[in-house]
Amino acid sequence: MFEENLVWHKHHVGKKERSIQKGQQPCLMWFTGLSGAGKSTIADLVEQELYNRGHHTYLLDGDNVRKGLNKDLGFSDEDRVENIRRIGEVAKLLVDSGLIVLSAFISPFKVDRQMVRELFPDGEFVEIFVSTPIEVCEKRDPKGLYRKARAGQIKQFTGVDSAYEAPHQAEITVDASYGDPRILAGKIVTYLEISGYCKTFEKAMAVK
Repeated sequence: MFEENLVWHKHHVGKKERSIQKGQQPCLMWFTGLSGAGKSTIADLVEQELYNRGHHTYLLDGDNVRKGLNKDLGFSDEDRVENIRRIGEVAKLLVDSGLIVLSAFISPFKVDRQMVRELFPDGEFVEIFVSTPIEVCEKRDPKGLYRKARAGQIKQFTGVDSAYEAPHQAEITVDASYGDPRILAGKIVTYLEISGYCKTFEKAMAVK
């Protein structure tokens, strides 16, 4: 009812100008996988490497967002959808600002991940599936969540009594079952370089 009164304002300084100013190609790197798969660890290492190379980044982490922006949401299917929708909209704004954005969320449903992908032009959404098997995730159980879910203390926990729908065409798939996560982070950065996301633009103000 109120949307008909809203008008999108186009500003003179846009994503292109901000990208040139920062000297980089903005995008959203969407890490998805089960709890305990290693999403946050790997995303943090990727951000560190990009930062060390002079890129402008921002990492959105599931727990951090739920403590603030999405603290009013629970873990029902409906709330999970709204959680991802809000994150997608925030990520879109950050990418529009010229940043390379990294997000680490379980995001268990394919349709929700596709909803976020469709917010971005082709090539600006990079899905990274951390495919660590549930047996490994549950053995790690860094927060004790699987133990609580198996005991019935947490309901609708992904992988236990709520489904996780694995991506079939993610741009990058890594298995963090074993080995140094820094090696996996390095492979992701290499992919970004080869694919042109880490190319450096000439830093010059493009605002006329």
